[in-house]
Amino acid sequence: MDSEDGSPSERVRKSKLLPAGITEEQAVALASKLEAEEYVKRRMVARTGGWETYVDELASDKRSWLHTTIAGCRGRSSAKERTCSLDAEQLAALLRRGVGYDGMRALLDEGTRAVDPSQVIFLPPIAEPPKTLCVGLNYIDHTAESPYEQPDYPTLFLRASTSLGAHEAIVRRPKVSDSLDYEGEMVVVLGQGGRHIPKERALECVFGYAVGNEISVREYQFKSPQWTVGKNFDGTGTWGPYIVTADELPPGGVGLKIETRLNGETMQSSSTEHMIFDVATIIATVSEAITLEPGDVIFAGTPAGVGFGRTPKQYMKDGDEVEVRIERIGVLRNTIRDEQPA
Repeated sequence: MDSEDGSPSERVRKSKLLPAGITEEQAVALASKLEAEEYVKRRMVARTGGWETYVDELASDKRSWLHTTIAGCRGRSSAKERTCSLDAEQLAALLRRGVGYDGMRALLDEGTRAVDPSQVIFLPPIAEPPKTLCVGLNYIDHTAESPYEQPDYPTLFLRASTSLGAHEAIVRRPKVSDSLDYEGEMVVVLGQGGRHIPKERALECVFGYAVGNEISVREYQFKSPQWTVGKNFDGTGTWGPYIVTADELPPGGVGLKIETRLNGETMQSSSTEHMIFDVATIIATVSEAITLEPGDVIFAGTPAGVGFGRTPKQYMKDGDEVEVRIERIGVLRNTIRDEQPA
């Protein structure tokens, strides 16, 4: 597997993945396991009990090897550094296997190495969720600025995996429209699923919460009664930077301040307590018809202040920086760039 770039062990070392002190034999063995494929990306996948979990992903055509690292608990002066490896598993796969908070903490406790978030490239916390569900018109003030009446049943639609994006990713304003609009939202990640989930037990299904920006191309959203196209332009549904586990937040993520800022100016400011359909209601309602699965993602709706609802309309343009902030969860940041001709 040697190449012009050097031996497998040299290629692995260049990835800066290996902890200090690893032997040449271990490096060669790892390179062989990876079929000497190069380092791809690292992503923060979860925060559990105050620890931040990252994944370094090395990929080949046949397999991937995930290397999990953690950063020390916030607020502690002496942070532990720990590392463990997960055999070709992603967070979604762990959730499908039923690994919960205790299992995640056990993985963290095995770690020996920390990662600097400023030195990584973020991916969505779950690369390809089984389903990504979105809830429209879930704040009364947002419905008032839209062309719709307030429904008494959740307005649900799906996003394709190609429409999802990550923290600090570039979001492209499409060549076909200048109506790119922000929508700051709380994102729900399921750790359990099922059908006909009772509302009183629905929150037991929630693994954690993240920050989302359900960016929409309004012109295409309103071309037909179905919103699908305008909600599924590539890379527009950004979320992350990581998942905060449900045990760290109020039940259902209720009462958290949510804000969207465009170039530093606050455009949306509300609280998740103003959601019309709360998280438990959404889960119970969806499960009446659709089998929910561990790793499913739900964008739970946006408050008032979107660009479409302003006079004049204020859409995002090349060079803009948009941030969504949710109290106790984090900050999601993206930069807008014009799509270039093919």
